[in-house]
Amino acid sequence: MSDAYIVGAVRAAGGKKNGRLSRMHPIDLGAAVVDALVEKSGVAVEEIDDLIFGCVSQVGAQAGNIGRNVCLSSVLGEAVPGTTVDRQCGSGQQAMHFAAQAVMSGTQDVVIAGGVESMSQVPIGATVTKPTMVFPMARSSVSVTPGCSSTSLPVLKCWRRNMN
Repeated sequence: MSDAYIVGAVRAAGGKKNGRLSRMHPIDLGAAVVDALVEKSGVAVEEIDDLIFGCVSQVGAQAGNIGRNVCLSSVLGEAVPGTTVDRQCGSGQQAMHFAAQAVMSGTQDVVIAGGVESMSQVPIGATVTKPTMVFPMARSSVSVTPGCSSTSLPVLKCWRRNMN
């Protein structure tokens, strides 16, 4: 089995609720970080096999497979597929595990992994409805706890298989 290595890491600036980054669409924010990662790592777009993004609240500005849309809005364009995973509080981490597993298995050589949540645009609980709306027979004591963000802003890691 091959080893997987992190060959680059980039993070967006930290933001605060309703701060300057709050008006930036999460797809554009993710694409800017992907562009910076590709530039910083020196990995050619043609070498990148996949992009995996974690995102808990896939509604509103983060709906419609945000991972794929980040690809389309970045230097990766249509050349690289992209997907989104939701593992609640561990979505970004799960994306990184999937990327490492793909590299270690030999299925892929270079994968970008990360996560995105725009808490100003899609607050915690945005995907949760009242239990009685989803489950009409539920008692009022039943509650649904919203998940927490995978990461507050995009954190991307690029994995590369050891070719030796």
